[in-house]
Amino acid sequence: MIDLLVIGGLGVDIRARVPALPLPAADSLAVPPIELRIGNTGAGVALAAHALGLRVALVDVLGTDPAGAVVRAALARTSVRTVLADAPAGTRRSVNMVDPAGRRMSLYDPRPWSGPPPFGAAELTALVAEAAHVHVSIMDWARDALPTLRAGLAGGAVLSTDLHDWDGENAYHRPFADAADLVLVSDVQLGERAGAVAAALAPRTVVVTSGAAGSTLHTPDGPPARVPATTPPAPVVDTNGAGDAFAAGLIAARLRGATPVEAARYAARVAAAACTLDGMEYPADLLPRD
Repeated sequence: MIDLLVIGGLGVDIRARVPALPLPAADSLAVPPIELRIGNTGAGVALAAHALGLRVALVDVLGTDPAGAVVRAALARTSVRTVLADAPAGTRRSVNMVDPAGRRMSLYDPRPWSGPPPFGAAELTALVAEAAHVHVSIMDWARDALPTLRAGLAGGAVLSTDLHDWDGENAYHRPFADAADLVLVSDVQLGERAGAVAAALAPRTVVVTSGAAGSTLHTPDGPPARVPATTPPAPVVDTNGAGDAFAAGLIAARLRGATPVEAARYAARVAAAACTLDGMEYPADLLPRD
């Protein structure tokens, strides 16, 4: 049995520290060393959940390229169980520009999947049946697998997804929301429509995240609950991955019996601690387990 099965979302982050965002107009800028490391949303959730003590498995496609080797090496330093298929288009990658306050701007190269499904229905069903919680990243191949993932859930298991900066209208995201019991979504594109969009996703539990402004929890059986952000325990270094750490904290707390509000408050603490690290390979005791 595993606590958390993460579907999709592996890649590498190419992190560059920049003097300001948006970048000043210039032909070139001298910056501190540019780092290449494991990243993207599925890795962020899996590594944070692993650091929180969960038994984690991760299923995805990954290139047999140098970027993929970076991802494999990082995962090998953990006890995260991996089921990987070769991605002919190569490993997904992001260029993350981070300003002195830790704020980031990301350029994402998704390396779209093409061809037959990378995993058979029977293989996915067997993996899902082992998991107490399944978190699906909004990857292209995972979208097609949603009916299989949903049908394979064990009794009492929960399926979650993070729609990130969904605008509430893009049809690509809708199947992920429809398949999930728990939906996370940023208010970056939703703005004042966030409450109405969350209400329209009922009876799902929806968490609308607002970065440093905290989050709002929408549950089927109560009014929206505002959950403030937590002050980081040390200086903010990099906010990349904070949302994924929030998701991992939310999942971990729910698996341990917390109420939705308790889980969101704990997730805020986890996200705040994640902002104090440069990268997603969390050392022991950085993320709060209590």
